Amino acid sequence: MPTDALLVFGLLAVAVVLFVWDRVPFDVAAVIILSSLLLTGLVSPREGLAGFSNPATVTIGAMFVLSEGLRRTGALETVSEALSTYGSGNYWLTLTLMMGVIGVVSAFINNTAAVAIFIPVVIGVAADLRVSASKLLMPLSFASMFGGVCTLLGTSTNILVSSIAQEHGVRPFGMFEFTTVGLIFMAVGFAYIYTVGMPLIPARRGGQNLTRDYEMQEYLTDVCLNEESPYVGDTVEESRLTKDLDLDILQIFRSSEEPIQRDMDAPMEAGNVLRVRGSIEEIEKLLEREDVSLRPARQWYDTDLEGGPDTLIEAVAAPDSALESQRIAEVDFQERFGAIPLAIRHHGTLQQEDLGDIRLSGGDSVLLDLKAERTSEVERDPSFVVTSEVDLPVYREEHIPTALLILAGVVGAAALNLVPIVVSAIAGCVLMVLTGCLTTEEAYQAVNWKVIVLLAGVIPLGTAMENSGAAQILSGTLLEALQPLGPTAVLSGFFFVSMMLTNVISNQATAALLAPIALQTAETIGVSSRPFLMAITYAASLSFMTPVGYQTNTMIYGPGQYKFTDFTRVGTPLNLILWAVGSLVIPWYWPF
Repeated sequence: MPTDALLVFGLLAVAVVLFVWDRVPFDVAAVIILSSLLLTGLVSPREGLAGFSNPATVTIGAMFVLSEGLRRTGALETVSEALSTYGSGNYWLTLTLMMGVIGVVSAFINNTAAVAIFIPVVIGVAADLRVSASKLLMPLSFASMFGGVCTLLGTSTNILVSSIAQEHGVRPFGMFEFTTVGLIFMAVGFAYIYTVGMPLIPARRGGQNLTRDYEMQEYLTDVCLNEESPYVGDTVEESRLTKDLDLDILQIFRSSEEPIQRDMDAPMEAGNVLRVRGSIEEIEKLLEREDVSLRPARQWYDTDLEGGPDTLIEAVAAPDSALESQRIAEVDFQERFGAIPLAIRHHGTLQQEDLGDIRLSGGDSVLLDLKAERTSEVERDPSFVVTSEVDLPVYREEHIPTALLILAGVVGAAALNLVPIVVSAIAGCVLMVLTGCLTTEEAYQAVNWKVIVLLAGVIPLGTAMENSGAAQILSGTLLEALQPLGPTAVLSGFFFVSMMLTNVISNQATAALLAPIALQTAETIGVSSRPFLMAITYAASLSFMTPVGYQTNTMIYGPGQYKFTDFTRVGTPLNLILWAVGSLVIPWYWPF
């Protein structure tokens, strides 16, 4: 085996380990791989940096901006409000409307943006229907993936594989070339959810009482400041009352009869009641100081923390967030939003203690106590998705028709082959800004630069696989096992490998790694590469088996209070069914 091929295989193994290991952000992993390719000479500087200027990278960046334009005008909010209005009262009608609407929306815009808008609406509708939100959130995510595989713009994977195909002299994918088979996948998926999936989805999340959902009963306590306390006269910020203790003072009451107040800057007085977050052990340490006395235990509800200017919200760390892998203490919610974290659902496990040491991961949901007037700051921060129903931000509703026309123009120009998709997408971004749908700053903030860097890093790895002969070796191995069974078996193999790989690493990385192998395989056996490429494209975007395989699954992981195994139990049969369907339908629609 050539030395260059051995090096590429080594880097490929390192890449998979880094992508799976959540301690290293995937964009950093991509840069590590890219720098290694350049330093070893496996790609030239021009080839190594080509990922940044690749049409797929630029188009995907533009789609983030177009999706943000629809969000800022309130177009998506209007759709979600309609769902809330027409679906409430009937569970199965709500489920059907929700899945149908999110499927259509996700076919044309970034589905993570659509799901982010729908999550609080779905949680609210679930409460009205008196069903667990967990029973609706997983179908929401799955339906967004079905919609994403119906058009070229539906997901970044479609755009990426189309670009790779074009670079190798293969005709790029058409805007609606995916639609027929995509709708077949959607119909099969919907039928599965209605019949098999819904009984398998657990009712994990309770009602809308966040205090109960986060099991805060044993972590909220009222204590009274005694007259002899040396902290009388101090403000909470100045006081050393809770120093070296895992405790937070949430509220101060001037007396037990007065309404709840958040008067954290006023001097504390003897007899003040302090509402504190912390474990029983930490409270006992506080009581040992003999500066405070314990108030009688009670049942806690959201209203106990939401009086006056205060409110509780649930915020989910967005997939690919800039804060990913940072410790809670480093995020500094107090400085950032004036908020105090009360609890976190991290990797499916609820934690109320030692929060500062927990490293944020995409999908972690955090219960925050903060002033109601500052909830909009969390809402605007791209690092978080607020799943609680809060006051709506100010949308540019007068620009909704303009934003929809711009998106229609982008889709139409590409569908009619008037201009390449990258050209129409860039033009659409310019129009979004010039017409006032977006500000320039909002356009820059809308781009998920971590995804852009990921693409720029993994595209050269595919080039290195071809240059070194690694793609030919992998192709030969696959053919040796499956070619005697015919090209359909080879296609089925690509679908299966892509389906399994995308559940542990990103869909973009999966597509970038497998597409060169598919092209080489088709050339070796003398058949069309299109069915192989389509198998990879569909399979890489149909990731149901884990909460980390696709961004929308990650987004609902915390709010749905799911366990990792919930996705495995519900998603594995669905993936296997779609594997069988894809193996039969794809070569029928795209003959070899």
